[in-house]
Amino acid sequence: MLRGILSENAKCCPGKRANIVMLGLDFAGKSTLLCKLRYKDAFLTIPTIGFNVDMIEAGKDFTLTFWDVGGQKKMRELWSNFLEDTDGLLYVVDSAAKHRLEESRREFELILKSESLKNVPVVVLANKQDLPGALNAEEITRRFKMKKYCSDRNWYVQPCCAITGQGLSDQMLLCKQCSMGLFFI
Repeated sequence: MLRGILSENAKCCPGKRANIVMLGLDFAGKSTLLCKLRYKDAFLTIPTIGFNVDMIEAGKDFTLTFWDVGGQKKMRELWSNFLEDTDGLLYVVDSAAKHRLEESRREFELILKSESLKNVPVVVLANKQDLPGALNAEEITRRFKMKKYCSDRNWYVQPCCAITGQGLSDQMLLCKQCSMGLFFI
């Protein structure tokens, strides 16, 4: 179950919409995660060239718009174009691809410097936990230096598996008007 990044007394406002940008290197599992969230099923996906957009009702009178942006090197140069009016960042990491972890961390660090993401809450999804040798949430937290790079915002690292849905909640809520921002229940 995806856990909260919100004070206990914060409540979400009905009839609202929120934009969530989903970033990460190619083959991290962003599109598979989006399919799992949207359809409750995993589909065979191919690397996204460009971006996918999907709206998911996350509760009564609350809609999340997910922007799943491709993670190829050329697309990463365009990530900043997707950040305006962002209410939350989901950064997806292939926890089993240790040879790409440093590259992913550098891209994560760069994107957090964007003025458009100032104070925007961040959830790092440590995907592919079903694979042998996948790094756990604590190790991803340490290697991504989350306490250093996200000290100015709410953040959480969640282990998950896009194929099985392990670590993902049925309901994802985000409300910009809430005092603390992004949260999941």
